[in-house]
Amino acid sequence: MNHDLGEFLRSRRARVRPDDVGLPGGGRRRVPGLRREELALLAGVSVDYYMRLEQGRTPAVSDSVLDAVARVLRLDETERAHLRNLVRPAPSKRPAPQRVRPGLRRLLDMVVDVPAFVMGRRTDILAWNPLAGALYGFDDLPAEDLNSARHTFLLPQSRAFYRDWPTVAADMVAFLRLDAGRYPDDARLAALVGELSMKDDTFRKLWAQHKVLEKTHGTKLIQHPVVGDLDLDYETLQPTGDPDIVLAVYTAKVGSPTEERLKLLASWSAAPSGTPSEQQA
Repeated sequence: MNHDLGEFLRSRRARVRPDDVGLPGGGRRRVPGLRREELALLAGVSVDYYMRLEQGRTPAVSDSVLDAVARVLRLDETERAHLRNLVRPAPSKRPAPQRVRPGLRRLLDMVVDVPAFVMGRRTDILAWNPLAGALYGFDDLPAEDLNSARHTFLLPQSRAFYRDWPTVAADMVAFLRLDAGRYPDDARLAALVGELSMKDDTFRKLWAQHKVLEKTHGTKLIQHPVVGDLDLDYETLQPTGDPDIVLAVYTAKVGSPTEERLKLLASWSAAPSGTPSEQQA
């Protein structure tokens, strides 16, 4: 964890140019961005204190110091939360298995015209409706591959499936980074990161960038093997009372080719029972 904290702070220092914060930028610099001395000056702490913070040797950092460092580094709200998680890691405990509660499951059952699925920790796919199954092929995947990060980096067809694969890959790693800050002792998450780092060079390089991102909303550009190109908007909704689960819903613009292709995909994949599959983690 100390290593992650130091690497995160150094990566954030590297992206801030001296002239961004009113400092002269001339002269030769061994590394890009702010020096430790400059950050400490702007944050109002001693250089020695900041160095100990970067090394994880300050067990009781005040909120005011963290806010000052975050301000100088121009951290957004997600990065600020990640910094607090790294400085004040959650108490070690074994994560409980995740299950989709009945009310959320019924809501998923009712979503029939658009792809929808439930994602948990480590980007595990916990449940999905038939159209999401047809879109991603969840029904045909072994249990260990019901994970968005594994789907993105380890399935050979994913690079063609996502027309904007580099963006999807970078976002996926940023989701996992944020999760790792929240649950530093999650052995399954550590194993997943280790496996992806060994098997995929792109994942390893992205992981070293220490970017963090919340699951919110955006666009997915997909080349589906059955219906062709899909331009999908997505929203991720967090159920009250369970911060580790999100409901992802994909939609298409009314009257668009994507809307027609989703209807074709739905008719192609219609299941007699009309009920979604589920995977428990």
